[in-house]
Amino acid sequence: MCTLSKVSVAVFCMLLLGGCATLAPDYQRPVAPVPDSWPDESADAPQTEQGVMAATDIDWRVYFSDASLQRLIMLALANNRDLRVAALNIEKARAQYRIQRADLLPSVEASAGRSASRALSTQSGALYTSSQYDVDLGFSSWELDLFGRVRSLKDQALEQYLASEQATRSTHISLIAEVATAYLTWSADAQRLRLAQETLSSQDESYALTQRSFDVGVASELDMRQAQTSVDAARVDVAVYTAQVAQDRNALTLLLGTSVPGDLLPATLDMLHTAMPELTPGIPGEVLLRRPDVRESEHSLRAANANIGAARAAFFPSITLTASAGTASDSLSGLFASGSGTWSFLPQVTLPIFNAGSNRAHLRVAEVERDMLVAQYEKSIQTAFREVADALALRSNIDNQLAAQRSLTDATAVTYQLSEVRYRGGIDSYLNVLDAQRALYSAQKNLIATQLSRSTNLVTLYKVLGGGWQEADSAPDAIAVAR
Repeated sequence: MCTLSKVSVAVFCMLLLGGCATLAPDYQRPVAPVPDSWPDESADAPQTEQGVMAATDIDWRVYFSDASLQRLIMLALANNRDLRVAALNIEKARAQYRIQRADLLPSVEASAGRSASRALSTQSGALYTSSQYDVDLGFSSWELDLFGRVRSLKDQALEQYLASEQATRSTHISLIAEVATAYLTWSADAQRLRLAQETLSSQDESYALTQRSFDVGVASELDMRQAQTSVDAARVDVAVYTAQVAQDRNALTLLLGTSVPGDLLPATLDMLHTAMPELTPGIPGEVLLRRPDVRESEHSLRAANANIGAARAAFFPSITLTASAGTASDSLSGLFASGSGTWSFLPQVTLPIFNAGSNRAHLRVAEVERDMLVAQYEKSIQTAFREVADALALRSNIDNQLAAQRSLTDATAVTYQLSEVRYRGGIDSYLNVLDAQRALYSAQKNLIATQLSRSTNLVTLYKVLGGGWQEADSAPDAIAVAR
């Protein structure tokens, strides 16, 4: 027992020696290479409007208040395969980190054995059998981390794990936005289909009336054929939008990872738009750094920084230890008798003398990888800035565009009504009616497209500002779990 105590004290001292700092360079977050304000916005302008919330403060269940859309998003979060893969990547990275962390401590193993041999006695000349029993507890080839190589690798694995968690959060946000956009597209195409069906019904009636007028000699054959072209064009659009609605449903099925509920019908775009509140962009330097994809890039940069520490430590001696303590006897009954204790302690020091520049090359590779990830981190911030700026640019003009399109549609509807009255009164030809009808149909379709653009812009703005993720939805805190 005294021997075991001595070995335990020695191991404890070695653990203290192995707890030194790493040789990794001090991490400094690169300065964000973007302006301090969004385009067309003065630097000293207020960044938060009263009564308007930041995207990161709004849960997706609050932002998307439409019950049908909420139902679809929940199905996607539960069944989408891309999200499942991202979640499994977290588990894989967590396990890899725990494997690397375990190298900081010796792997203690117990062993028991018996050996027997038959040999010729040099004294009596007779054969005899000898036995040896032993029980040992110890560790082998444990690296004493005096220069922080193992600790640097542990830090690298931790940052890779945290990066995988941020990648899952980014997938989570993107999935919510994709489902919302697909739902809005489905709603728009359903409206286009209804418009085409209503136009076809109206044109059928107009064609029947024109044909009767032709039969009695009031309308010309040209008028009848022009009416027929309008009916055929509407019939083509009905077929096109019927297929498009089916394709929209298929796209949603892929995103959900399961079939779209049969009783679910999309709401109108007007209803969906009013269900999404206004957002404030906030200050670029704060908003962009909270996006999961930017955080993922920074964790990857931190991992590369830690890897430099491991590469630097390779220039210094490495010390590995093997130690054991136990008991041995030539008989099983005497295995734990007094005086049967054994122990061994085998330190080994390896000093790099000549490796043809391999260590220096590995360090250079680690430094270049760090520099590459700095550029990637800065690029991720610039890309995020552009995405937000584009969404804000559209938002600043889409309301005016929508108002103008509504006015155009209303004016075109009046023109169509007047043209039809003048034709029935014999003042104008049917060609004027047909032109007015086509202009109205085109204006109505453009109005739906503009409404879709406005609604998808709100979804995009919510996504690029980092909305859709709440800490309550997340797994337990990554650092706490890792430690």
